Amino acid sequence: MASPFHPRRRVRASFGFAVTASLLALLTGCAQYAEQLAPESPNEPWQQGRKTTVSLLPQDPASSQQGPQQRDFAVRGNPELTVLPPAPEVRAGKAYQLPELIDLAARNNPTTRVAWEQARQAALAVGIAESTFLPTISANVIGGSQQITTPVDVLGVRKDIETNVSGATTAVALQWLVFDFGQRKAAADVAKHVLTAANVNFNGAHQLLIFNVTRTYYQYGAAQTRTEVAGQSLRNSRAILEAAVAREKKGIGTTVEVAQARQQAAQSELRQVVAQGQERDAYQALLAAMSVSPTLNIKVANSGRRRLPAPADVSTDEMIQQALARRPDVLASYANMKAGEAGINVANADFLPKVFLSGVAGQGTSGFNTAGLPTIGQQGSGAGVLVGATMPIYDGGLRAANLKAAESRAAVARATFAKTQEEAVREMVVASNTLRSALASYRAASKLTDAAAITYDAALDAYRNGLGTVTAATVADSGLLDARQARADAHAASLVAAANLAFVLGAMTSPRAGETLSYR
Repeated sequence: MASPFHPRRRVRASFGFAVTASLLALLTGCAQYAEQLAPESPNEPWQQGRKTTVSLLPQDPASSQQGPQQRDFAVRGNPELTVLPPAPEVRAGKAYQLPELIDLAARNNPTTRVAWEQARQAALAVGIAESTFLPTISANVIGGSQQITTPVDVLGVRKDIETNVSGATTAVALQWLVFDFGQRKAAADVAKHVLTAANVNFNGAHQLLIFNVTRTYYQYGAAQTRTEVAGQSLRNSRAILEAAVAREKKGIGTTVEVAQARQQAAQSELRQVVAQGQERDAYQALLAAMSVSPTLNIKVANSGRRRLPAPADVSTDEMIQQALARRPDVLASYANMKAGEAGINVANADFLPKVFLSGVAGQGTSGFNTAGLPTIGQQGSGAGVLVGATMPIYDGGLRAANLKAAESRAAVARATFAKTQEEAVREMVVASNTLRSALASYRAASKLTDAAAITYDAALDAYRNGLGTVTAATVADSGLLDARQARADAHAASLVAAANLAFVLGAMTSPRAGETLSYR
């Protein structure tokens, strides 16, 4: 008896099986040898383009010729990485004040842009949560055809009978969750509280940017002042050297005195070099706080002579409460706590039933065709509306676990809020104490500088007139330098402490805040 299967079908089946088996073997081989694309061992360099036993990736013949004993851990450069963002435009010769520097930073800082994008994402999440209150309507189209070839043997003659079935259906469906015991509202509340936290953090990111630029601006001003002080000290040391040389020429001085004066001048020159290096470092720190290119050449106004603020007392409960009510981190932490509490409501609603409404309206066509027979077609349409309710009965403890997790997250948020409040109050008190100490140090350093200046002038005049020694003059010179640098450092420390106090009180809210240093 002849086989009912046609020989051509057996050939096609055999060919398809062979192609499938070959493809699977190739893919298995690629997966097996793909690990050779990684470094050969922990102490051997990765060679880009290294040829493996089996790979569909392009190979670099030059890189594959390196010997295994050559350990060069260099990597091939990517020209695309050399493209840097453009530097902000600055006017040549203009001395930029602090508000202008803050404005440049606000327009170029990636941290504030990240905070902005996060706030936008949180706003979109609110829209997504609120969209769940509305029904969803979808249009669906389903169509297809099927061809069946059946070999038959009629009176010893083999013949294929082909049958075609085709059809298409179009439908419009509506789905609407009508009632869910407040679960969607709780989810929307969570999203709104998260949005509040994101918006507050966005403003907080700008406040932090203002503070960082203000801090580094004052520190750079102190470095500029130290360079000026070092230059002035060098001039004083050279004046002592000139006096020593003049005394030696007159025969009333010695070579030892000249040598001591030269040593003092060399020491002052070294201090000037060190001060200039510290000034360059402080300049780079300012550019880093602004998030601009380190190669930017901008002239910065010196803050070394800025008037210091008066000491502030923030120990009163009223001022601390006012600051707590406006600090971004406290507000954001409170919003996160409220979001955690709303999350408990979302988890609780899972234990309650849900009522839904659905509807559909559609139309379909179908056709049936067999070789040698007339085509049979059919069309139909229909519509319907359903109202139902669903009530979860058993889920293996999934809802209970979700509820406990939500309660745990809420507890963490409450503890975090309490910790944030406590740390905020501590920062205010510490910042107030730091400012008072810095101002006191500046007053003491100013008195020391005045006394050291008088001592230096007297010692130099006495040495020139033969009534003093070069040792006393050089000691007075060093003392004056130390006093002036201490006053410059105390001045900058006072400005930074005042800016820090304004920041922890939530008052560092505008570019001008760094100049006015207002606490209220």
